[in-house]
Amino acid sequence: VAMGGMKAIALPDNFMPQRIENAATGPAAQGSEGHIVFIPGSSDATFNVYSITGQLVKVVRVSADQRTTVEFPKGFYIVKCSNQWSRKVVVR
Repeated sequence: VAMGGMKAIALPDNFMPQRIENAATGPAAQGSEGHIVFIPGSSDATFNVYSITGQLVKVVRVSADQRTTVEFPKGFYIVKCSNQWSRKVVVR
């Protein structure tokens, strides 16, 4: 199906889009197989992880320029970073 002059392409069944962020520019959180990777960027960061129902599950504090990996059960989570942003993270 074409929309607005753009061609549609078929993606493989296992395609998972991923956000790629530069740790030097700011904090990031990425879901993966059984865990979430927390990247604070150039300064210390605090990440609050919430269940999809809004319950606080874990608070993760990460020192500047360090990556921290924390195991989580499969599911959807909302990660808030130091009141800067919040986003959905999927753990497969």
